[in-house]
Amino acid sequence: MKIAVLVSGGGTNLQAIIDQFQSGGITNASLELVVSNKQGAYALKRAEKNGISRKVIVPKDFSTREEYGEAMIRCLEEYQIDLVVLAGFLVILPENLVRHFEGRMINIHPSLIPSHCGPGYYGLKVHESVLKRGNKVTGATVHFVNEIPDGGPIISQKAVEVRQDDTPETLQLRVMQQAEWSILPKAIDDIANGRITIEDGIVKVEN
Repeated sequence: MKIAVLVSGGGTNLQAIIDQFQSGGITNASLELVVSNKQGAYALKRAEKNGISRKVIVPKDFSTREEYGEAMIRCLEEYQIDLVVLAGFLVILPENLVRHFEGRMINIHPSLIPSHCGPGYYGLKVHESVLKRGNKVTGATVHFVNEIPDGGPIISQKAVEVRQDDTPETLQLRVMQQAEWSILPKAIDDIANGRITIEDGIVKVEN
């Protein structure tokens, strides 16, 4: 299974994926491509260091969202990508791109969906919302992508304790370390090996 990872920033989840490929935690798959929506994203350096092809496709370079989606589709099809992984990709995807990769695109979100998700909930904003609400538990969610932001069928979730002295920054780091960096690579491995499939919008899990 050929994998592409879409990124916007530092690429810590990308690094977790790379590490699991190198350690044998992800099998029956290859990491073919990293696509960023920003020039200079540090994630691109991580890809370069590991010999992974890199592309930068900037939404504002296109006159419509549909044209941007078409460019993304052409790029991903050029590499014959089977599974698209959104790893901190801070772009609301065009509908044509989502439709083209329906059932073949997953995302990691830094909360326990359906809490603290949807438009406007990204990065530190998620963790600020968790602390403002006084939640005692948060976590991360891997889900298939559909036309609703953070609304696709859930693959897996992992809970993380919220501590009394947390700041958005300390909570963000703990959620990454204790949840995101483990459940996202595992989901990729499960999909690549047929343990997780999706049919008619329902996620099926085989042990």
